[in-house]
Amino acid sequence: MATTWLRASMSMTPTSARGMATLKDIETRLKSVKNIKKITSSMKMVSAAKFTRAEKALKPARVYGTGAAALYDKNEFVAGEDKLYVAISSDRGLCGGIHSGLGRKFKALHLESPIKKSIIVGDKAKLILLKTMGDTYLSTFNNVGKKASSFTDALEIAEEILSHEFDSADIAYNSFINVVSYKPIIKPIPSAANIESNDAVYAYDEVDSEVVRCYQEFSLANIIHHALKEQESSEQSARMNAMENATRNAGEMIDKLQLQYNRTRQAVITRELIEIISGANALE
Repeated sequence: MATTWLRASMSMTPTSARGMATLKDIETRLKSVKNIKKITSSMKMVSAAKFTRAEKALKPARVYGTGAAALYDKNEFVAGEDKLYVAISSDRGLCGGIHSGLGRKFKALHLESPIKKSIIVGDKAKLILLKTMGDTYLSTFNNVGKKASSFTDALEIAEEILSHEFDSADIAYNSFINVVSYKPIIKPIPSAANIESNDAVYAYDEVDSEVVRCYQEFSLANIIHHALKEQESSEQSARMNAMENATRNAGEMIDKLQLQYNRTRQAVITRELIEIISGANALE
């Protein structure tokens, strides 16, 4: 009888050990997911605060940007064949598909008509487009999105754009619509020579070439500043929504793991009770 009980105990031991190992694995995973939920919840709150500031800064920037683009929107300028493309993104991720959407927009343009000149703002767009059109990069800007952009940043980008020869420049960025939506758009900007060739510029008075160039530099800086603020608002809202979804998914996973843990623990306890009862019966 004793030998029978010993064999029964030895045969039951690995099963119990496997059960305990499974419990330990579930417990470790449960702890990990709980930590992830804390992180994503904190990131959501931080993104919400940053989004509020970005949306507030967008309102005056939109006024100046729309006003600066009024001349280009209300008058027809010849696009020309020598086009320069500018993509505005940032260096930061964890914000859904906001950067990949802009990348797809650029790739579609590249398929329609091969892009020969481009300026990339932000490492995300740079990495997304590197394989497809990396040889077209004239210059790139990094350290974008780590802090709120300023008019000085926009002016540096505008000066870099104007340092290259082109007939027209297409500026691509994500336009903020509301807290849950945005869309990638392209803003065409003519060159100074293109502006000078338009008769509408001289409708009221003779305009000196230097005045046109100064106006273009200032208006382009305003448009870039507006685009940066649109991109920031879109990015922060996208990150806030992404972190909210991640927090909700983590909560659902925690509930499932907790249920699995309880069921496994109950199964282990039941198995141990069966072993004890079997051993007691074997001794009788």
